[in-house]
Order: sequence, then C-alpha cells, then structure tokens
Amino acid sequence: MPFLRSFHINSSKTHPFPFNIPAVKFAKDISIENGITIFVGDNGCGKSTLLESIALHCNLPLIGGFISNNPGFEAARLLQPFVELKWQRQTKKGFFFRAEDFSDFIDGVEKEKMKINLDLYDLKGQVDDDIIKRMAEGMNHSLREMRKNYGDNMQAYSHGEAYLKILQMRIGDKGIYLLDEPEAALSPLKQLSLMSLILELLKGKNAQFILATHSPILMGLPGAALYQVTDDGMEQVDFKETDHYRITKTFLDDPGYYLRYL
Repeated sequence: MPFLRSFHINSSKTHPFPFNIPAVKFAKDISIENGITIFVGDNGCGKSTLLESIALHCNLPLIGGFISNNPGFEAARLLQPFVELKWQRQTKKGFFFRAEDFSDFIDGVEKEKMKINLDLYDLKGQVDDDIIKRMAEGMNHSLREMRKNYGDNMQAYSHGEAYLKILQMRIGDKGIYLLDEPEAALSPLKQLSLMSLILELLKGKNAQFILATHSPILMGLPGAALYQVTDDGMEQVDFKETDHYRITKTFLDDPGYYLRYL
C-alpha cells in the first residue's frame, strides 16, 4: 500500500519560472499511488523540480542536509504554497537523492579533513603523529558518520558502487524514496542491480518510489506508472510509448539511420 496517493500544483500561473515549465503547468491531480511512479521527458521539462517539491513538502532529507536550507532548491521553495498532496497513510521516513549528492558529500568530507589537518599542522614535531591523526579524525564529524554508516573504504568505491551502497544502507521499510536521474551514476548493469533492489523492497509493500529518469532500462521497472512530460501535457503512457524507448530502440536497431543525419 502506497503512502502518497496524488499530488497537485494548485496554480494557474504560467510565468515566471518555475511556473512556466511543463511539469509544473500540467501537474494537476497526478496519481502516484503505485509502488513505483516514474516521470520521463526531455531536459528542462521540470521532472526534477516535481521531485524536489514533493520532497520538500514531505520534509524528506538529502544525504547531507535538508532541501529547506539548501540554496539549490529555490524553485521547490517557490512552489510550496501551491503544492497539495493526498496521503493514503503518512510517514516521515524516506529521502530525496540525486547522484551528485554523494559526490558533494565526499567533497565536503575531504575539505573538512584538509581544514583540520591545516589547523593541527602547528603541532607537528611537538606531538606524536599518531596522536595528531587521532585528533584529526576525532574532530571530523562527517568522516566518523560516513565510516559508521558506510564502512571505512567508501572513498575507494566507484561512483556507481557508492551510489548503490548508500541506497542499500539507507532504504528501509515504511518510507518514500525519491530518486532523481539515478542512471547518471550507474552503468546498465548497475541499473539492473538498482531495479532488483527496488523490486525486492516492494515485496514488503511498505516502500514507495518516485523516480525521474532518462533511462529506458529503469523505465522498464515492472508495475511502474510512467508519466511522460512534454510541452503539451503530462500523460500516463506505456513503457514502449515513451520517446526514450522509441529513440533508443531505433538507434540500437540501426545506428546508421540516425548517424546519416548528424
């Protein structure tokens, strides 16, 4: 049983941004009561803005903080007075996750380590190096949290491996999970691994997934409700009716067909 039943952006405004993007203009009484809902469409149509707006309205966290105080989510904040959600049953569990969030988190940990090491540099030669190292790690809260949650060698993972590791560690029962273009971090094989993880979690009927993606592989998730966003509207479509599927299949069947016109 899903948590969220539907969402609606209750505004007739068509300008300025973000009210002029298709996914916002056409977000009227959109059913999301499937275990998996997927938004597809071209770059700039507003898929990510929809997910951000839902996540902010539900007060779901990012991996390294919250949308409410993140400067990159101004569009979602502007839309909040107009967002209406209908619940089947409420939960505060879940998160909003983009592929780049983990990279930002790792970068933040590295910068904090550098700052601490510089702060402790004056002690070198006066205090044993092992003590300085323990002091540095003790002062680095982000590093301790990363090791506690994901293990000692998280930075040794590839981007895709790290992404899947986070999802495996943090996705649990009774939560809403919004994933924005997860394919950006994942090879086709790792996308299949993500599909397997999602389908396994849905067996317990206590998780709900909402994705924005360009990946025809992820669009093929069994049982998913797909909404295609265009300049003319937002319509629920079959997997094989999506532009992404048709273009990808045509290209793979005959690459020369497209290459002749480039």
